[in-house]
Amino acid sequence: MTDPLTESLPLPQRLALSYAPRASRAAILGLMVLDQRLAGVVAMGGEAMIAQIKLAWWRDRLTEPRENWPTGEPLLDHFRALAMDPAHLVPLVDGFEALLAEDFGEAELVSYLRGKSLGWAGVTNAGGHGGDSAPIEQTARELALFDLDGRLTADCETALVADATAKEPWMPARLPKALRPLAVLHALAKRARHRGQAELLEGPAAMAFTMRVGLFGR
Repeated sequence: MTDPLTESLPLPQRLALSYAPRASRAAILGLMVLDQRLAGVVAMGGEAMIAQIKLAWWRDRLTEPRENWPTGEPLLDHFRALAMDPAHLVPLVDGFEALLAEDFGEAELVSYLRGKSLGWAGVTNAGGHGGDSAPIEQTARELALFDLDGRLTADCETALVADATAKEPWMPARLPKALRPLAVLHALAKRARHRGQAELLEGPAAMAFTMRVGLFGR
């Protein structure tokens, strides 16, 4: 039986998560769900101040002692049971806050991509997997660019993301097995980008492709 947090994820993330080793699955699930929560806060529209308050709430929870956390919040309950320090995920909150800027430009894009990259790198470091974080951050940055494409509405913002996307190498990186879900999502994004598709799992062949990357890493 699938837990509610996993069920709250979009299908591509759920499929990618299924290839995570047992040792890293819970931490990656927490990262993915937090990412979805923060994306929802930013996408709500309305007053940016309200969104900033909600983001600040998550930043405060991730940095304060767990015994001070309120009960009844499923994601906090999930983090409470993990050995990793949730503060590793604060850069993710900071990255999403950059999307609230009134004038979204290159500096804000860099902040957003940095937050997404450091979120994945933080999960890796917290799990004791170590190694070179550069391939992890590169892979996460390219995935973040694909996710951001279509989320921005202004022509200048769309052009900025398109230009940054075109400058990335989009090469498969050798990632720790613990981050197999990241490898799966990145491979799907690269495939969708090459085909001019907006969805990660568009077309029946995408499922077979997902299985191949999930099993072999590329």
